[in-house]
Amino acid sequence: MCGIVGYIGNKQAKDVVIKGLKRLEYRGYDSAGVAVINGALSVKKCKGKVSVLEKKLGTSENGNIGIGHTRWATHGEPNDINSHPHTSTTGKLAVVHNGIIENYGALKQKLQKEGYEFYSETDTEIVAKLIENMMDKNPGLDLEDAVRLSLVQINGTYGLAILHEDHPDKIIVARKGSPLLIGVGEGEMLVASDASAVAEYTDKVVYLDDGELAVITKDDYQVLNSHDIELTKEVHELAVSLEEIEKGGYPFFMLKEIFEQPKTVADCLRGRLNVEEGTINLGGLSKVTEELKNAKRIIIAACGTSWHSGLVGEYLFEWLAKIPVEVEYASEFRYKDPILGEGDVVFVISQSGETADTLAAMREAKEKGATTLGIVNVVGSTIARESDGGVYLHAGPEIGVASTKAFTGQVTVLILIALKMAQLRNTITEEKSKRLIKALSEIPEKIAETLKHSDEVKRIADLFTYAPNFLYLGRSYSFPVALEGALKLKEISYIHAEGYPAAEMKHGPIALIDDMMPVVVIAATNHTSDKMVSNIEEVRARKGRIIAVTSPENKEVKELAEFNCTIPETEDELTPLLSVIPLQLLSYYIAVNRGCNVDQPRNLAKSVTVE
Repeated sequence: MCGIVGYIGNKQAKDVVIKGLKRLEYRGYDSAGVAVINGALSVKKCKGKVSVLEKKLGTSENGNIGIGHTRWATHGEPNDINSHPHTSTTGKLAVVHNGIIENYGALKQKLQKEGYEFYSETDTEIVAKLIENMMDKNPGLDLEDAVRLSLVQINGTYGLAILHEDHPDKIIVARKGSPLLIGVGEGEMLVASDASAVAEYTDKVVYLDDGELAVITKDDYQVLNSHDIELTKEVHELAVSLEEIEKGGYPFFMLKEIFEQPKTVADCLRGRLNVEEGTINLGGLSKVTEELKNAKRIIIAACGTSWHSGLVGEYLFEWLAKIPVEVEYASEFRYKDPILGEGDVVFVISQSGETADTLAAMREAKEKGATTLGIVNVVGSTIARESDGGVYLHAGPEIGVASTKAFTGQVTVLILIALKMAQLRNTITEEKSKRLIKALSEIPEKIAETLKHSDEVKRIADLFTYAPNFLYLGRSYSFPVALEGALKLKEISYIHAEGYPAAEMKHGPIALIDDMMPVVVIAATNHTSDKMVSNIEEVRARKGRIIAVTSPENKEVKELAEFNCTIPETEDELTPLLSVIPLQLLSYYIAVNRGCNVDQPRNLAKSVTVE
């Protein structure tokens, strides 16, 4: 993995591909490469940034058809040889690949016995040699048939784009478990693993599904299933604008996205809240109203930041809708052979809608008879297409690898769903429901108010930039926020940080506290204030440096803390939408002070499309 771009048309393919690869840099990568046909196939690739590759391209890479790739290493260390594209022995065929070929070892041994040589440590080189082998054994075989017959031998996941020097008028693409789309233009076609790479050239895209292969020429495309039957695919209109995928004057996408949150939460709420009537409209769940009303249990499956939002959801569903909830790591879900069936509702949460582990969890739940519902940001993503229903975040493209606005969008959607379910199940009074809906409508303005205090957070960050460890504490709705705050700091500043339920501090972590330990205390929920005060006193007694996130009304906490990040007062259930903002800013400012690449932290990819 990580990013694929392809172009066929009348423009210089390398220019379009390079620009597309730069659009995908946010996904994280360690090397890049391009293959272009201009009479002969020419390949250039290298370890490092796309800008390094761009400088290496010359006139031999001119041509109107090409593919490119940014690699995030899975098999083999990042270096020039392991970079994509990989080629056949003759050098006539080039392949770029996202995913993992699980049986590559056995396939490699088989091909080596037949005389094929391998030069990289990657699993992807197998694909090039397999196709070459198929064409060697079957002279005159169409390229697309050679690809299709080769893929039958492969176990694993792939998003593939393939060029062949003897077929300079077509790109072959195939998908199984790794996202791919076709950008439909006039006299030109594009291929990409992410819509942001094609948004400059077209707003019309076709999403490939698993098991599909496409033959793309400059004027047309043909999509075939695994049985070689041509399919009619829906053409979707992209909602992504160039403005949304540019920094807009901010030094980093992450900071832009933090400051976009008043708008993104407002967009998430738009058309869904009726404050006067106290009602909620979620069209994506209209077909599963009865399932939600009669649900016996809710399971939430997610990874990373989305798992943290799922933990907030657990409190919300149990508190408001009075229904038992389990929150599962999607990466472990199917390996525990979960007991599921009728009456179970499984929510899967993924910003991209393509997270491999989360998608696998959803398919497992569906196979076992549960109702599956997606909470995703990317329209047309696989989870959105395969789930029984769901709700979009409408947060716009999130470019920073460390998720910010997607988290607040996910929590907002979970609040809406929990309130809707509470109304359906008659587990909430009309008065409380209306109060929460009104308070929710005010959240965008309160996020904007919180962001006005960013300079205060920066001053705190300046003091603790070189702290070796951080501890984050919270109770109730604030506990998942503590986990999220710690994750943000780890992701982008590389400082070790841990989040804990505040009461658990006494069961081990308190041993770490001394006058060098910053302790971030999220004391935002009113119903746990007294207990949080006791926890703060315990930290103070051991000379820990206390940074509190709290509201102006919580005077006791503010007096006890050494540093304060103030957020406006709101209902307890809504506090994560506000208390997470200072934590996002704190991690951002510390990372900038440490000279870290905030948008592309080391070793991380934005969309994890392999297990």
